[in-house]
Amino acid sequence: MSAALRRLARVDLFDALATSAVGVPAPSAAAPLAVRMRPRTLDEVAGQDHLLVPGSPLRRLVEPAAPGRAQPSSVVLWGPPGTGKTTLAYLVAATSGRRFVELSAVTAGVKDVRGVVEDARRRLTADGSETVLFVDEVHRFTKSQQDALLPSVENRWVTLVAATTENPSFSVNAPLLSRSLLLTLRPLDDEQVRRLVRRAVADERGLGGAVALTDEAEAQLLRMAGGDARKALTVLEAAAGAVLADAPAPVTVADDGRGADRTGDAPRPVEVDLAAVERAVDVAAVRYDRDGDQHYDVISAFIKSMRGSDVDAALHYLARMVAAGEDPRFIARRIVIAASEEVAMADPSALQTAVAAAQAVQLIGMPEGAIVLAQAVVHVATAPKSNASYQGLNRALADVRAGRIGPVPPHLRDAHYAGARALGHGQGYVYAHDEPHAVARQTYLPEVLDGARYYEPSDRGYERQVSDRLARIRQILAGGTPGTV
Repeated sequence: MSAALRRLARVDLFDALATSAVGVPAPSAAAPLAVRMRPRTLDEVAGQDHLLVPGSPLRRLVEPAAPGRAQPSSVVLWGPPGTGKTTLAYLVAATSGRRFVELSAVTAGVKDVRGVVEDARRRLTADGSETVLFVDEVHRFTKSQQDALLPSVENRWVTLVAATTENPSFSVNAPLLSRSLLLTLRPLDDEQVRRLVRRAVADERGLGGAVALTDEAEAQLLRMAGGDARKALTVLEAAAGAVLADAPAPVTVADDGRGADRTGDAPRPVEVDLAAVERAVDVAAVRYDRDGDQHYDVISAFIKSMRGSDVDAALHYLARMVAAGEDPRFIARRIVIAASEEVAMADPSALQTAVAAAQAVQLIGMPEGAIVLAQAVVHVATAPKSNASYQGLNRALADVRAGRIGPVPPHLRDAHYAGARALGHGQGYVYAHDEPHAVARQTYLPEVLDGARYYEPSDRGYERQVSDRLARIRQILAGGTPGTV
């Protein structure tokens, strides 16, 4: 039996044993804090109000259907980690009375999917019991695995709730996506994560008031979480576990007058301070406000260090952002921009590295994504620099904004539609590949801009070669006859 089916069997066993009758395993006291604090009602869900307004598809899917009203079809939940995708899937099953089955796209195969679907169809036929199939990380399913879900979704043998952190337009098959509702979850802000953390500290399902977070510890916890509620609760649990393990045992007060010992008053909460949070994740706190001046100061210094070719400073500011929990996609975007704005044609491969790094970060996530970001930073920082293409764009934009536009020369206009030739479109156009050096001498700019020069390459890196070749090209276009281009 595969790992996925063993897990399913385990879920079914829990269904039979759990006090809940809806097929969702009740978390044990030993379950992770993030699992124990999973919302039990829609009212406890944080940060997704746009999906939970009265009458919304998700609310109708979760709540029991009104007589005569059909419920929505299957759904694809798209959003960053720790925003509540798994929680919403559990609520669909728990509050609607359906059986719940979970598959992970990391471990399940086509055979597992078909086995779950066939079992759901038998149950639906036998006693009308409905099944919610939750597929986590559905973007990791192959095309054949996703195709195996199509009949069950189309015939509503199961209610599919698929979760993904990747854009479904690229990661989910079009036939499956068209049969499902796409619901986009928003990242949680710090205030929403703060409320979840404080609830976990106080709630009996969580830490039951056994610990108290200092302001500095809470601030660091929110910085490291980066909008990921699961990460925040995981770090909180680790820090609380450490301080509680080191705390002294409660004091016993002798004889309560009835011949038995009794404990003293309820023990005070054990303090979880900044040092405890640091130890929980084995990193030092970084003073970095993602929404304040330090955020802008650090990213500004990061960009300027890459521009100035100080690779050590650039790596320092990268490390500060990574340690503070900055969104790695934001960092990757800044590196991509720098590759074009600061390096450009002096080393065209820098942009390739930066774009590949941005894609790799999306693929593998953190913390390993930081290694990829570091490689891209080193490439951009150590590459020869040129902003000639950026300056060329600025000069061209200045002319356009000043009204120096002019009509497109007739021989360059589109001549593929009926009647274009009669208008003179395309007449006299010279196909460049038919000419020596594949450079055709003809007018390309509008007449009002004849002779305009926007791009002036530097003499650095690969752009030095571009400069020499461009000079010969411009000589041909002006009527000269240079040597080899």
